[in-house]
Amino acid sequence: MGASAQWQWVDKDGRKVFSDRPPPQDVPEKNILKQPHTLGRAAPAAAPASAAAAPASAPAAAAPQVSGKDKQLEDNKAKADAAEAAKKKAEEDRMARARADNCARAKRAKAALAPGQLVGHVNAQGERGYMDDATRAAELRRADEVIASDCR
Repeated sequence: MGASAQWQWVDKDGRKVFSDRPPPQDVPEKNILKQPHTLGRAAPAAAPASAAAAPASAPAAAAPQVSGKDKQLEDNKAKADAAEAAKKKAEEDRMARARADNCARAKRAKAALAPGQLVGHVNAQGERGYMDDATRAAELRRADEVIASDCR
């Protein structure tokens, strides 16, 4: 008898039992979680009539177990798909928040760069100064590009 010839059932106290022998006759069929594929549910000293019925019930018992494995595989696939969808949704939400933040910053920068206001900045040499019209126009174009791409 190999390792796959294992029985599994829930006893009257609600505990899972694993054995290489079939459960007692008082355990209902619905409480038997796993049984060997080649054996039906028959007592060790079963009558020949029970032995004849066992092969007929074995394929019927095997079909639900395969369906159970299929169901488990489908459940696992559904869980994986749900996790993938949740991960994708979280990434999309993060990107949407980043775009909204960039949009708000660009709008504030555009308002700060309005003509007629002096805008201070630090140049490449680390000196403080005021933005000239060309730099202001370049910064306005950049802010407009960000607004066009992120403020939808």
